[in-house]
Amino acid sequence: MRTEHLDVTGYLGRQIHLGITGSVAAFKALSLARRLLATGAGVTATLTPAACRFVTPLSFEALGASPVRTDMFSPDSARFAHLEPAQQADCLAVVPATADFLARLSLGLADDLLACQALAFEGPVVVAPAMNPRLWRAAPTQEHFARLLARGVIGVLPDCGVMACGETGQGRLAREEAIFAAILRTVTPQDLAGKRILVSLGPTREYFDAARFWSNPSTGFMGACLAMAAWLRGATVSVVSGPVSWWFPEDIPVVRVTAAAEMAAACLDLWPRMDIAAMTAAVADFSPAPWTGGKYKKDAAGGVPPVVLRPTQDILAAMGGEKRPGQRLIGFCAETDHLVENAAAKLARKRCDLMVANPIGHDGAGFAAATNEAVVLDVAGHQETWPSLAKTEMAWKIWDCLNRL
Repeated sequence: MRTEHLDVTGYLGRQIHLGITGSVAAFKALSLARRLLATGAGVTATLTPAACRFVTPLSFEALGASPVRTDMFSPDSARFAHLEPAQQADCLAVVPATADFLARLSLGLADDLLACQALAFEGPVVVAPAMNPRLWRAAPTQEHFARLLARGVIGVLPDCGVMACGETGQGRLAREEAIFAAILRTVTPQDLAGKRILVSLGPTREYFDAARFWSNPSTGFMGACLAMAAWLRGATVSVVSGPVSWWFPEDIPVVRVTAAAEMAAACLDLWPRMDIAAMTAAVADFSPAPWTGGKYKKDAAGGVPPVVLRPTQDILAAMGGEKRPGQRLIGFCAETDHLVENAAAKLARKRCDLMVANPIGHDGAGFAAATNEAVVLDVAGHQETWPSLAKTEMAWKIWDCLNRL
């Protein structure tokens, strides 16, 4: 699954404190630290004595984490290192969290530096357990974990798979994307909290025969960025996806479709329960009449197949027609010319609140590009022109525009 939609920036000034405990999965915290630093956030770290058996403090320092601490009584530790995260960090994340640490955190013990820091920390706490499946299944571990969740600690459940010991079961550290997303959400302003948002993304495929279809080059990247940005900002997000594969957190349900008719059915079914919809999907405007003979065979003369195109349902117009008071609809259009005129006409005709018009036909914008350009028009008559931006950044700006309406 693709994950480029997680390559967000803009977290300069945010501070994340990583706690690393004595699990064989401790080395995975290095990649997580690098990814967090790439957002612009500051990262500090504390390793327990057991964690130092698996990975060194110097490894985190080399990546840019600072300070990195290990011992409450080390001569080079700050005088109040056990309180530092509580005074400076926006989030404390324990990755990986062993059964022992979950128990001590649950009971409020403070017998090492990381335990003291966690006990004193009043901000959001994320724990990502990693341990042998037997340890994870044990009744005391489950009780301690449930108690932490009841207190508001954010738990990222371990995955299932083959463990380092050779056993199979639940206990592997969750994938990095899940932990990274959970941490980032805690340090992101929740200005979309309480909103139910539908995002459509990707292309549709309109099959002519068993082997051939009519489609377009959409990768779904813009839609994936919008869905992820909305989730990070607190929204409850649902995705309707064409035949592309993007990773999303477990609490973002994804309805997978292929043809325009399937996408229409899925979107129109979800729309009445949504507050906002961002319709980024590149839905085929036409569909070939299907060939009834299986796979079309070339004849001896190399004849061209009799392709007859028929229009597909206009999903955006249908949703605009069913829009109730209070619902807001974001449309997208890809144009080769007359960008503003076409976008304005589409905004009005399809009863959208915001229209994002992207130029296509040149590098760096439109389908399959990492960046995009846009003219954005809204129902209040405002217009903005955005030069080339990373699609992750453009997604953020689109939600900002909607919030200003």
